[in-house]
Amino acid sequence: MPFGGQERIWHRGVAALLAVVLVLIALLAIGVGPVPIPFSEIVRSALHLPGGMGSQDAIVVWQLRVPRVVLAALIGAALATSGAVYQTVFRNPLADPYLLGTAAGAGLGATAAMVMGHSGFSGQLPLFAFCGGVLAVIATFTFAGGVHADPRSLLLAGIAVSAFATSVQTYLQQRNSDVLRPVYSWILGELTTADWNTVRWAAAYIALAIAVMLTIARRLDALMLSDEEAYSLGVTPRRLRFIAVAAATLATATAVSASGLIGFVGIIVPHLVRGVTKRATNRALLSIALAGAAFLVLADMGARTLLSPAEMPIGVLTAFIGAPFFAVVMRVRGVHR
Repeated sequence: MPFGGQERIWHRGVAALLAVVLVLIALLAIGVGPVPIPFSEIVRSALHLPGGMGSQDAIVVWQLRVPRVVLAALIGAALATSGAVYQTVFRNPLADPYLLGTAAGAGLGATAAMVMGHSGFSGQLPLFAFCGGVLAVIATFTFAGGVHADPRSLLLAGIAVSAFATSVQTYLQQRNSDVLRPVYSWILGELTTADWNTVRWAAAYIALAIAVMLTIARRLDALMLSDEEAYSLGVTPRRLRFIAVAAATLATATAVSASGLIGFVGIIVPHLVRGVTKRATNRALLSIALAGAAFLVLADMGARTLLSPAEMPIGVLTAFIGAPFFAVVMRVRGVHR
């Protein structure tokens, strides 16, 4: 697939513009809240200049808002790139990061952690959610026939695994409704518990996963062709498909375990970026990652402020935006192809 110099410059320009937009939105999100903090004070505090914030405002900014903004950016980038990769692997514009059972498995893992809370496991909710998501995807591959399974088999196996995990989760919720209130908040998506420790471990896994996806981005375009055509371009489609799904799953499982279930980011952002770049190519993955980060930081800022002093679950806000967008994409690109 040709990728000329002018088009390369265009993609780099879009990525640079999105990086600037991300920085501006992040700075705005840091200053906005129940206690507004002027941008000038934030800059002075960051540079250790006179006239910066007082100690109380500094705690609010550096221990509460900044880690939350950074985590939102990481999760937005992870979900957006994973969605783009899944759409390529499954040749389906409606595919999202939770397609292979990651969300259902993570939900079951989180529910199991809370059910076992009396034994000391409730504090390990992110770990259980991560393990549940990964195990669900492993089960999907196993039922579909292994790492070289056909995309259609993977899709059907993912639906079956999701249905099974959801049914077990529902059973546990009904039997233990009194101890599962935190799970309900987690299922709707939340960044209220973001701290630097969460940022550190999430950044490590998400950075690794996105680095892998960016490394194979040029070859991913071959998966939009038939396997025979991909072989003629020097690509081994089954191996590439497995690497892509593994990286996208790692990013998605990490995002889910850190923030709960935040839907539609993996559908909205790739389509918006590809609409701007005018090309359905995975060479735009860097732009998709930056746009996903900016989108979720902006959505989280809305979740914090729209109902202030109360806070809306971020998953509710992204669903409110994403559901109509999904319907439009399905109408234009899905069911009529």
